[in-house]
Amino acid sequence: MLTIKYVNSFYLIYSCSSLTCSGTQDESMLKERYFAGIDVGTSYIKVVIIDEKNEIVGSFTDRSGADLQKSITPAFKGAIAAADVSWHAIKHITATGFGRRNVSFADSVKTEISSHAKGAYHYFPRKITIIDIGGQDTKIIKIDAQGKILSFKMNRKCAAGTGTFLEEIAYKLNISMSEMNALAAKSAKDAALSSFCTVFASTEILTRIKEGEKIEDMIKSAFESVARRVIEMDTLEGTIVMTGGVVAYNDVILKTLAKSIGNKILTPPDPQLSGAVGAALFAKV
Repeated sequence: MLTIKYVNSFYLIYSCSSLTCSGTQDESMLKERYFAGIDVGTSYIKVVIIDEKNEIVGSFTDRSGADLQKSITPAFKGAIAAADVSWHAIKHITATGFGRRNVSFADSVKTEISSHAKGAYHYFPRKITIIDIGGQDTKIIKIDAQGKILSFKMNRKCAAGTGTFLEEIAYKLNISMSEMNALAAKSAKDAALSSFCTVFASTEILTRIKEGEKIEDMIKSAFESVARRVIEMDTLEGTIVMTGGVVAYNDVILKTLAKSIGNKILTPPDPQLSGAVGAALFAKV
């Protein structure tokens, strides 16, 4: 059965309904070319579609879920819908992130280090130090003025200083992650939790709850711990750029870290999309 659909001033004729189905279109009317980057993270899937001018025309973010195969395709379709383009117009798809090998329809794959570096350099084309705080790991990437990676460090063996660490704290305090930043902003406390370990930090939070400590002070302490963990990973100097979902929704962490190192910290327009942007730029090469 054929399905005929009118999209972006041309007709598409589909012989099936799946993302990778065969189809035909009037090639003479397809003038624009687009490129996609898919960052399959441990907590979220981020998809970005750019045009030939490297401008983002659509993006989509959703939870990764337990079944990546079931989450990736809907996220990609969501980005296509946001961009208002046909997937036939997307000339290359590059996947990155820990689940990049699960993107069956990707044309190429890139490491998350390479993609985050390229995404950050796109917005700040100079010598920079990138701090990326994700769901399961924290990365510090140093690149030169030409965008070449000089060094990188990752915190992979422990959840300390990551989104998972904050999720555990939020769970213990019986609040949502979305409430943490606003609450932390009310605190004047500048003392980190005594332990980086998620298990020990959770125990400490329970003790503080029993002692009647203000919830905003406990959250600020958790944010201080994240900042302290980043500082101890590597030297932070020069132009610093911060990316990742944690900083995208918790600017108090950014301010806390900037205060601790005595340096201004820059962020791209949407910090959570940095890896996907880098992947999309690789797709265009």
